[in-house]
Amino acid sequence: MKINQMIREKRKALSLTQGQIADFLGVSTPAVNKWEKGCAYPDITLLPALARLLKTDLNTLMSFNDDLTDIEIENFVSEVDKTVQEQDYDTAFQKAINKIHEYPTCEKLIYSVVLYLEGALALSNVSEIEQYRKTYETFYKRLATSEIPEIRDTATSMLISYARNRGDFSKAEELINSLPFSTIDKEEQLAILYQRQERYQDAEKIWERRVLKGSTEIQTALANMLEIALQDKRENDANLFAEMYEAVTRQFCFPEWMCYNAHLQVALIKKDKDRSLSILQKMLPAMKKEWNPQDCRLYRNANVSGSTFFPGKLAKTIADELASNEEYAFLREGSEFEECIAQLKD
Repeated sequence: MKINQMIREKRKALSLTQGQIADFLGVSTPAVNKWEKGCAYPDITLLPALARLLKTDLNTLMSFNDDLTDIEIENFVSEVDKTVQEQDYDTAFQKAINKIHEYPTCEKLIYSVVLYLEGALALSNVSEIEQYRKTYETFYKRLATSEIPEIRDTATSMLISYARNRGDFSKAEELINSLPFSTIDKEEQLAILYQRQERYQDAEKIWERRVLKGSTEIQTALANMLEIALQDKRENDANLFAEMYEAVTRQFCFPEWMCYNAHLQVALIKKDKDRSLSILQKMLPAMKKEWNPQDCRLYRNANVSGSTFFPGKLAKTIADELASNEEYAFLREGSEFEECIAQLKD
């Protein structure tokens, strides 16, 4: 809430008129009216007296302690998402930065917005990617000192990734060693406690998040093992890991298009044109389907939102890469590839 709104709200709560405020402070009634309209601001020397008159403190009056609610943050991220889709990435970026400047101490806002923009960056056709990432890294450094564990640990993880990607391995190792270690799993202990209290829905929410997180970690591990096997020329192992990746993806109710990821990677590395096109014919159309995690009984209580935007953008990114990169020229021999891409555009 801005200072003009705060003055008006506090004044009305105390049943004071603008004229009474003016008389108490020795200013004109039109001056108070301008304060409340946001056309002008009180002189800095008047602020302590104004705060006392409105029975509040300076921090509250100046909105220093004011944060957005979780719902307001969620709605704003949706606005940024809509801006990316309907306008462009840079416009969305500027909208987000302006909001952060308005609420510079709201860590949840910064955390939610920057993580969204980080994910959207790879899927958007933008130049000067590193300029955006330089800004995000600055925010991650701030968030890495947060007192909120989830925000602090995620920000530190992103800083590790940034350092690793630019080859600053000593910095990455330093950050890894700075991560807190505890033998007590707080979330698990809460879930068991809720279960004993017969707060079944609260307990189930935690276990559902654990299932989703655990299965995602298995996917990540298998994807990396697959990449190692391909680099090490172990084709049988690569095929096994691809099959296991698909099984985990299907068993734990992830979006259908993800089931084809690992097999496509193997087929492209082997330059198997028929196999690659066969997978793409299933995968690309599936990326246009909406995924609602709550449709699966495993995640019916989980606060996870589904979307077609990211996979839809990713489908276009994949198609553009396959159509332009010389590494995949073998796919473009004949008309089958164009027919496959046409399915995506329909």
